[in-house]
Amino acid sequence: MISVAIAGAAGRMGKLLVKNVVEDEDLELKQVFDITRVGEDAGEIAGVGKTDVKISDNINELNSDVLIDFTIAEAAVKNIKVASEKGVKLVVGTTGFSDEQWKEIETAIKVPAVISPNFSIGVNLFWKTLEFVTPYLLSYDVEILELHHRFKRDAPSGTAIKAANVIKKIFEEKGIKRELRFERSGISPRGDEIGVFGIRGGDVVGEHTVFFLGDGERLEITHRAGSRQAFASGAIKAVKWIAGVDEPGIYTMDNVLGF
Repeated sequence: MISVAIAGAAGRMGKLLVKNVVEDEDLELKQVFDITRVGEDAGEIAGVGKTDVKISDNINELNSDVLIDFTIAEAAVKNIKVASEKGVKLVVGTTGFSDEQWKEIETAIKVPAVISPNFSIGVNLFWKTLEFVTPYLLSYDVEILELHHRFKRDAPSGTAIKAANVIKKIFEEKGIKRELRFERSGISPRGDEIGVFGIRGGDVVGEHTVFFLGDGERLEITHRAGSRQAFASGAIKAVKWIAGVDEPGIYTMDNVLGF
Protein backbone atom coordinates (compact mmCIF):
# COMPACT_ATOMS: atom_id res chain seq x y z
CA MET A 1 0.00 0.00 0.00
CA ILE A 2 1.38 3.40 -1.02
CA SER A 3 0.56 6.22 1.41
CA VAL A 4 -0.30 9.45 -0.37
CA ALA A 5 -0.45 13.11 0.66
CA ILE A 6 -2.20 15.72 -1.47
CA ALA A 7 -1.38 19.45 -1.48
CA GLY A 8 -4.19 21.74 -2.59
CA ALA A 9 -6.77 19.18 -1.52
CA ALA A 10 -9.64 21.68 -1.29
CA GLY A 11 -9.24 22.85 -4.89
CA ARG A 12 -10.97 21.49 -7.99
CA MET A 13 -8.09 19.20 -8.94
CA GLY A 14 -7.29 18.39 -5.33
CA LYS A 15 -10.78 17.09 -4.60
CA LEU A 16 -10.68 14.91 -7.70
CA LEU A 17 -7.31 13.51 -6.64
CA VAL A 18 -8.69 12.73 -3.17
CA LYS A 19 -11.52 10.80 -4.82
CA ASN A 20 -9.12 8.87 -7.06
CA VAL A 21 -6.79 7.95 -4.20
CA VAL A 22 -9.64 6.87 -1.91
CA GLU A 23 -11.12 4.66 -4.63
CA ASP A 24 -7.80 3.00 -5.56
CA GLU A 25 -7.12 -0.22 -3.65
CA ASP A 26 -3.34 0.20 -4.02
CA LEU A 27 -3.28 3.64 -2.39
CA GLU A 28 -3.93 5.01 1.09
CA LEU A 29 -4.97 8.64 1.58
CA LYS A 30 -2.80 9.56 4.56
CA GLN A 31 -2.53 13.36 4.58
CA VAL A 32 -4.11 16.37 2.87
CA PHE A 33 -2.98 19.99 2.88
CA ASP A 34 -4.54 23.32 1.95
CA ILE A 35 -4.80 26.86 3.27
CA THR A 36 -8.61 26.71 3.13
CA ARG A 37 -11.16 24.45 4.85
CA VAL A 38 -8.59 23.49 7.46
CA GLY A 39 -9.83 20.80 9.83
CA GLU A 40 -12.53 19.51 7.48
CA ASP A 41 -12.65 15.91 6.33
CA ALA A 42 -11.07 15.57 2.87
CA GLY A 43 -13.41 12.79 1.80
CA GLU A 44 -16.52 14.73 2.67
CA ILE A 45 -15.24 17.75 0.74
CA ALA A 46 -14.51 15.51 -2.24
CA GLY A 47 -17.91 13.85 -2.07
CA VAL A 48 -16.67 10.34 -1.28
CA GLY A 49 -17.74 10.13 2.34
CA LYS A 50 -15.89 10.45 5.61
CA THR A 51 -12.21 9.41 5.56
CA ASP A 52 -11.03 10.76 8.92
CA VAL A 53 -8.24 12.53 7.03
CA LYS A 54 -8.45 16.20 7.97
CA ILE A 55 -7.11 19.11 5.96
CA SER A 56 -3.99 20.65 7.51
CA ASP A 57 -2.28 23.92 6.61
CA ASN A 58 1.09 22.73 7.96
CA ILE A 59 3.10 21.04 5.19
CA ASN A 60 5.87 20.43 7.73
CA GLU A 61 3.75 17.56 9.09
CA LEU A 62 4.35 15.67 5.83
CA ASN A 63 5.32 12.00 6.36
CA SER A 64 3.71 10.02 3.50
CA ASP A 65 5.35 7.93 0.77
CA VAL A 66 4.37 10.29 -2.06
CA LEU A 67 3.14 13.91 -2.18
CA ILE A 68 0.93 14.99 -5.08
CA ASP A 69 1.09 18.74 -5.68
CA PHE A 70 -1.37 20.56 -7.95
CA THR A 71 -1.25 24.01 -6.33
CA ILE A 72 0.32 27.29 -7.49
CA ALA A 73 3.97 27.90 -8.28
CA GLU A 74 4.95 29.72 -5.09
CA ALA A 75 3.34 27.13 -2.83
CA ALA A 76 4.64 24.21 -4.88
CA VAL A 77 8.27 25.36 -4.55
CA LYS A 78 7.91 25.34 -0.76
CA ASN A 79 6.14 21.97 -0.78
CA ILE A 80 8.81 20.43 -3.03
CA LYS A 81 11.56 21.63 -0.69
CA VAL A 82 9.81 20.21 2.39
CA ALA A 83 9.10 16.87 0.69
CA SER A 84 12.68 16.58 -0.50
CA GLU A 85 14.05 17.30 2.98
CA LYS A 86 11.75 14.65 4.47
CA GLY A 87 12.47 11.99 1.84
CA VAL A 88 8.94 12.03 0.42
CA LYS A 89 8.66 11.25 -3.29
CA LEU A 90 6.84 13.73 -5.52
CA VAL A 91 4.28 13.98 -8.30
CA VAL A 92 3.99 17.64 -9.32
CA GLY A 93 1.45 18.95 -11.81
CA THR A 94 1.70 22.61 -10.85
CA THR A 95 2.57 24.98 -13.71
CA GLY A 96 3.64 28.60 -14.08
CA PHE A 97 7.11 28.29 -12.53
CA SER A 98 9.47 31.16 -13.28
CA ASP A 99 13.04 30.42 -14.36
CA GLU A 100 14.23 31.27 -10.83
CA GLN A 101 11.67 28.96 -9.24
CA TRP A 102 12.62 26.15 -11.58
CA LYS A 103 16.28 26.57 -10.60
CA GLU A 104 15.24 26.38 -6.93
CA ILE A 105 13.40 23.15 -7.65
CA GLU A 106 16.31 21.58 -9.51
CA THR A 107 18.63 22.47 -6.62
CA ALA A 108 16.22 21.22 -3.94
CA ILE A 109 15.27 17.84 -5.41
CA LYS A 110 16.85 15.00 -3.43
CA VAL A 111 14.10 12.43 -4.04
CA PRO A 112 12.56 10.76 -7.09
CA ALA A 113 10.03 13.23 -8.55
CA VAL A 114 7.73 13.20 -11.57
CA ILE A 115 7.21 16.80 -12.67
CA SER A 116 5.06 17.51 -15.71
CA PRO A 117 2.96 20.43 -16.96
CA ASN A 118 0.31 17.91 -17.96
CA PHE A 119 -0.38 14.35 -16.73
CA SER A 120 -2.93 13.49 -19.40
CA ILE A 121 -1.80 10.46 -21.39
CA GLY A 122 -3.35 12.04 -24.48
CA VAL A 123 -1.35 15.25 -24.05
CA ASN A 124 1.87 13.30 -23.68
CA LEU A 125 1.07 11.52 -26.95
CA PHE A 126 0.27 14.97 -28.41
CA TRP A 127 3.83 16.08 -27.59
CA LYS A 128 5.21 12.87 -29.10
CA THR A 129 3.18 13.49 -32.26
CA LEU A 130 4.76 16.94 -32.54
CA GLU A 131 8.21 15.35 -32.31
CA PHE A 132 7.30 13.07 -35.21
CA VAL A 133 5.73 15.59 -37.60
CA THR A 134 7.88 18.69 -37.08
CA PRO A 135 10.98 17.49 -39.00
CA TYR A 136 8.77 17.14 -42.11
CA LEU A 137 7.32 20.66 -41.78
CA LEU A 138 10.36 22.86 -41.31
CA SER A 139 9.26 25.27 -44.07
CA TYR A 140 5.88 25.85 -42.41
CA ASP A 141 4.89 28.61 -40.03
CA VAL A 142 3.93 27.37 -36.55
CA GLU A 143 1.33 28.85 -34.22
CA ILE A 144 -0.04 27.44 -30.96
CA LEU A 145 -3.40 28.30 -29.42
CA GLU A 146 -4.63 27.14 -26.01
CA LEU A 147 -7.97 27.60 -24.22
CA HIS A 148 -8.65 27.24 -20.50
CA HIS A 149 -11.27 28.19 -17.92
CA ARG A 150 -11.48 31.71 -16.52
CA PHE A 151 -9.74 30.77 -13.25
CA LYS A 152 -6.43 29.52 -14.69
CA ARG A 153 -3.67 31.78 -13.39
CA ASP A 154 -0.75 31.25 -15.76
CA ALA A 155 -0.75 32.00 -19.47
CA PRO A 156 0.18 30.60 -21.87
CA SER A 157 -0.31 27.19 -20.30
CA GLY A 158 2.63 25.00 -19.37
CA THR A 159 1.37 22.45 -21.89
CA ALA A 160 1.46 25.03 -24.71
CA ILE A 161 4.92 26.23 -23.74
CA LYS A 162 6.24 22.67 -23.67
CA ALA A 163 4.71 22.06 -27.12
CA ALA A 164 6.45 25.19 -28.39
CA ASN A 165 9.78 24.11 -26.90
CA VAL A 166 9.45 20.60 -28.39
CA ILE A 167 9.03 22.19 -31.84
CA LYS A 168 11.68 24.89 -31.26
CA LYS A 169 14.27 22.28 -30.27
CA ILE A 170 13.70 20.32 -33.48
CA PHE A 171 14.05 23.47 -35.60
CA GLU A 172 17.27 24.36 -33.79
CA GLU A 173 18.67 20.85 -34.31
CA LYS A 174 18.20 21.51 -38.03
CA GLY A 175 20.00 24.86 -37.76
CA ILE A 176 16.82 26.94 -37.97
CA LYS A 177 16.25 29.72 -35.46
CA ARG A 178 12.76 30.15 -33.99
CA GLU A 179 11.88 32.49 -31.12
CA LEU A 180 8.74 32.13 -29.00
CA ARG A 181 6.32 35.04 -29.27
CA PHE A 182 3.50 35.47 -26.76
CA GLU A 183 1.65 38.52 -28.08
CA ARG A 184 0.97 40.60 -31.18
CA SER A 185 -0.53 44.05 -31.55
CA GLY A 186 -0.26 47.00 -33.89
CA ILE A 187 2.09 46.58 -36.82
CA SER A 188 3.70 43.22 -36.17
CA PRO A 189 4.81 41.38 -39.29
CA ARG A 190 5.54 37.70 -38.84
CA GLY A 191 9.18 36.85 -38.30
CA ASP A 192 11.14 33.70 -37.46
CA GLU A 193 8.92 32.80 -34.55
CA ILE A 194 6.50 30.37 -32.97
CA GLY A 195 3.41 32.18 -31.73
CA VAL A 196 1.96 30.90 -28.45
CA PHE A 197 -1.34 32.38 -27.36
CA GLY A 198 -3.85 31.77 -24.57
CA ILE A 199 -7.60 32.30 -24.33
CA ARG A 200 -9.38 32.34 -20.95
CA GLY A 201 -13.07 31.96 -20.29
CA GLY A 202 -15.96 29.85 -19.11
CA ASP A 203 -15.32 26.37 -17.81
CA VAL A 204 -13.01 25.03 -20.54
CA VAL A 205 -10.96 22.23 -18.98
CA GLY A 206 -8.14 22.49 -21.51
CA GLU A 207 -7.65 22.61 -25.26
CA HIS A 208 -4.42 22.90 -27.26
CA THR A 209 -3.96 23.21 -31.01
CA VAL A 210 -0.71 23.45 -32.95
CA PHE A 211 -1.08 24.91 -36.44
CA PHE A 212 1.51 24.09 -39.11
CA LEU A 213 0.71 26.63 -41.84
CA GLY A 214 2.12 26.13 -45.32
CA ASP A 215 1.36 27.39 -48.83
CA GLY A 216 -1.99 25.95 -49.86
CA GLU A 217 -2.54 23.82 -46.77
CA ARG A 218 -2.36 23.64 -43.01
CA LEU A 219 -2.09 20.80 -40.52
CA GLU A 220 -3.78 21.14 -37.14
CA ILE A 221 -2.94 18.86 -34.22
CA THR A 222 -5.36 19.22 -31.31
CA HIS A 223 -5.87 17.77 -27.88
CA ARG A 224 -9.07 18.49 -25.96
CA ALA A 225 -9.64 17.53 -22.35
CA GLY A 226 -13.30 16.97 -21.58
CA SER A 227 -12.73 16.32 -17.89
CA ARG A 228 -10.02 16.81 -15.27
CA GLN A 229 -10.17 13.05 -14.78
CA ALA A 230 -7.70 12.80 -17.67
CA PHE A 231 -5.13 14.60 -15.51
CA ALA A 232 -6.04 12.72 -12.34
CA SER A 233 -5.69 9.31 -14.01
CA GLY A 234 -2.20 10.20 -15.24
CA ALA A 235 -1.19 11.52 -11.82
CA ILE A 236 -2.30 8.29 -10.13
CA LYS A 237 -0.32 6.31 -12.69
CA ALA A 238 2.71 8.49 -11.89
CA VAL A 239 2.28 7.92 -8.13
CA LYS A 240 2.40 4.17 -8.58
CA TRP A 241 5.41 4.42 -10.89
CA ILE A 242 7.48 6.80 -8.76
CA ALA A 243 6.82 4.70 -5.64
CA GLY A 244 9.02 2.03 -7.21
CA VAL A 245 11.87 4.38 -8.17
CA ASP A 246 14.88 4.70 -5.88
CA GLU A 247 17.21 7.00 -7.85
CA PRO A 248 16.65 10.68 -6.92
CA GLY A 249 16.03 13.09 -9.76
CA ILE A 250 13.41 14.74 -11.92
CA TYR A 251 11.42 12.39 -14.15
CA THR A 252 8.69 13.10 -16.69
CA MET A 253 5.64 11.30 -18.02
CA ASP A 254 7.92 9.98 -20.78
CA ASN A 255 9.49 7.84 -18.07
CA VAL A 256 6.16 6.87 -16.53
CA LEU A 257 4.70 5.83 -19.91
CA GLY A 258 7.88 4.10 -21.07
CA PHE A 259 8.50 6.32 -24.11
